[in-house]
Amino acid sequence: MKAYVFPGQGSQFRGMGQDLYQQSDTARQLFEQANQVLGYSLTSIMFDGSDDDLKQTIYTQPAVFLHGVVLALTNESFASGRSDVSMVAGHSLGELSALTAAGVLSFEDGLRLASIRATAMQRACELAKSTMAAVLGLADDVIERICSEITDEIVVPANYNCPGQVVISGSVAGIQLAEERLKAAGAKRVVPLAVSGAFHSPFMEPARTEFAEAVDNMLFSTPRCPVYQNVNAQPTTNPQQIKANLIAQLTSPVRWTQSVERMVADGATEFYECGPGKVLQGLIRKISPATPVAGI
Repeated sequence: MKAYVFPGQGSQFRGMGQDLYQQSDTARQLFEQANQVLGYSLTSIMFDGSDDDLKQTIYTQPAVFLHGVVLALTNESFASGRSDVSMVAGHSLGELSALTAAGVLSFEDGLRLASIRATAMQRACELAKSTMAAVLGLADDVIERICSEITDEIVVPANYNCPGQVVISGSVAGIQLAEERLKAAGAKRVVPLAVSGAFHSPFMEPARTEFAEAVDNMLFSTPRCPVYQNVNAQPTTNPQQIKANLIAQLTSPVRWTQSVERMVADGATEFYECGPGKVLQGLIRKISPATPVAGI
């Protein structure tokens, strides 16, 4: 059984999608449609913008969304509904790409939500100084315990990326305090991330509220295959449950390790990353080494 997976913020690169634009009429039409929906030339930023431009959340999220969805929708069998893809999932922002590719959202609505999500998260980041860090070489339960013991600052697990790699999210002081304790507990490294704020943490509550209003006003359809959502790593097909999980994701951890494990348990025999870069391919090889994985 094939599984399509869609990456999130951090997988972008200058020139992303330009080959698709040049080689496929369908892709070119979708890219130009995206520019019209957004009201600015996202393709110019993707193809010719600076690295700094692409690092801005307001551009990064729509760009990564667009690249992944165009890859899926230019796959004729997938777009026509005759695909043998049996399940989809996306990492953080990538969940919107997965939902759109699976037919839950129209292309236009998925893109609008990606843009709204990005803007809301950027606003939330500007309200308080917060950050994230990757913890390497320490068991999940130890990281969870140490975060829970820090009560005078906010610090929480944000991304369960693969065994031995968990990203934590919180206040600058909270992350610094957690770093000391995590290293003392045996973490190989604690690596600060170059992000604008504490994603998937209580700091994103203002963004969650703003995003929820937009999601509630969008039409969500039944997906053509189960979507494994970040908040619970469970297959979901009910549109209302998908909405609730998508909203909750902004302040909840991304359970990527658990999602891939569940997909394999449910019969996934090969994974295909649909989007820029190879981040998810690397993570899946660590989560399920025996399962083939490739890029689209």
